[in-house]
This record gives sequence, C-alpha cells and structure tokens, in this order.
Amino acid sequence: MVRRIVELATLAPSIHNTQPWAWRLSDREARLYADDTRQLRVEDPLRRNMVISCGAALHHFQLAAQALGWRAEVKRLPEGDDPMLMAQVRLARTPFHDDAGEVLDSMRARCTDRRRFTSWPVPDERLEALAEEASTWDATALPVLDLATRFRLESSIRRALDLRASDAIATAEQALWTGRSGDDGVPLQVVPESPPGDDRLSRFGDGLLNDTRAEVRSSDGLIVLGGEGDSFGSWLRTGEALSALWLRATRTGLSVVPLSQPVEVPATRAELQALLRGTLEPHLLVRIGWQAIGRRELPRTPRRPVDEVLRS
Repeated sequence: MVRRIVELATLAPSIHNTQPWAWRLSDREARLYADDTRQLRVEDPLRRNMVISCGAALHHFQLAAQALGWRAEVKRLPEGDDPMLMAQVRLARTPFHDDAGEVLDSMRARCTDRRRFTSWPVPDERLEALAEEASTWDATALPVLDLATRFRLESSIRRALDLRASDAIATAEQALWTGRSGDDGVPLQVVPESPPGDDRLSRFGDGLLNDTRAEVRSSDGLIVLGGEGDSFGSWLRTGEALSALWLRATRTGLSVVPLSQPVEVPATRAELQALLRGTLEPHLLVRIGWQAIGRRELPRTPRRPVDEVLRS
C-alpha cells in the first residue's frame, strides 16, 4: 500500500526532472529524503530547487494517500542526524473522498508544456484562485495583477535567461540533464523548437517539439511563490504549494511552467526582492496560461522505477 502511494508521488515535478528524492518505508510510515547526489551544484548551490522538488513529492504523497483512503500525518524536517531527511509521514485509515478519481487523474495528467500559450488571457480571478490554493499549504502566493509590476518581472525573467545562457558552466550542467534517454532528465521531444528571431529564450535551448503557435504572443499570468525566509522549511512548503497550484490548474484546463532562473541568478533575485518590497522572500515564479484546443498531447517525461527511489 505505501509503495503504491510512493509510486504516485514520483509523478511530482522536479527541477530538470532530476527527481531528487528517496523514500524509506515501513508498515504505515514513510520517510522522505532529499537525494543530494542529484543536486544541480552550479544552478542550485543552496539546494533550494532540490528541496522545492521534494516538497512537491511530499504533497503528491499526501494527496495520493488521501485518494486511496489514508490520512497522512506529516512531520516536516524531523530532528535527527541526517540533514537530508525532509519529512516523516504516518498513515491512518480515513474514508475515501468523493473526488479521489479526479485527484489521481490530475496527478497522471500533469505535465510541463513549454509550448507557447495562446493569446487568451487568464482572468485575474483564476490567478487569485490558484494563489489561494497554494497559500493553504503555508506558503505565500502572490498573483501579479498590476501591469507595471508584470512588465518589470518580465524584464527580470529575460535578463535571468540571458545571464544563464552566457554562463558556460551552468549551461554545461544543464546539458547533462537535457536530451537523455533514460529514466530522468528532459527529453528533447518535449522541448519546443526555437522560432527564428524569438526573443523569449528557452532554458533548454532548441528542442524537437514543433510549436505551431510560436508566432502568437501569449497573454499568460504570473504568480510568485515564496515565504517569510530562505530555508529548507520554507522551500519545502513552497514545493507543496507549487504541487497544489499545479494540480488545481490541471483540473481546470490551465497549463503551468515554473521559472526558477530569476531566483537562481543573484542579480535578478535582488531585483525581485526590491520589486516585492518585503512582502515575501521569492522562491519561484510560475507562468500560467492556456494551451491551444486540439493541440496534441506531449509524450510523458520519464520516471525512475519505484525500486530506485526506495532505500532499505
């Protein structure tokens, strides 16, 4: 039973699909560890994105348990000798939820679709609803509704992408996780081709996925995720909030692309902090929009077998 819940938790999103988690199981208990052998040492020296990824897996675990008739009692960052122990989860029987099938379907359907969104605007109330969903997981979610703030954020996003693209060491590390044929990383089949003259750089460069709407300027939305501080505990909560937001968006037909570059790059991180004026410590930006109706489904990004993520 616990193994089945872990299998569903491995569907969670992670930075570059590194899947930086490991689980140790007993009868009705699971322990979640960050696997720092999968840390991006150049792009993520503080382990922020690694811990956010583990938070997303923790949220997936809780929802999967609930859908299968179990209540998850979570102790985050329990005391002990292992700093990579993210959470201890005990399971207790609970009635099945009416929306269990819908929850599991959204976990299986969730994906990162990097193709250009359509020009259909995302209503403010949709962004506010997603931010509210994320905030229920003890993170701070700020929908960007002001056009002037949005313009400055977009400028920081472009600058962060430019700075990352000019960093040979960072791009070499990223290349290690792109175009892989195994059970992790980002396949080129899910990375869009770069149209000539495109001024919106892709983190993953030029892929094999034809983007028939690349010429359309999208009208997507932005949400900033963060917390009161910059620590393992706040990053873990941000990962849970990201997962909650993403699954809610999936159920309502919206597409989500996380943007960690503006937070990773010190210069643009300082810009974000100044722009937010102390309302939160930014951990991640999330771009939200509509994909074209009838657009073909993407191939599923790979996942490691459950046996690989289990520790004895």
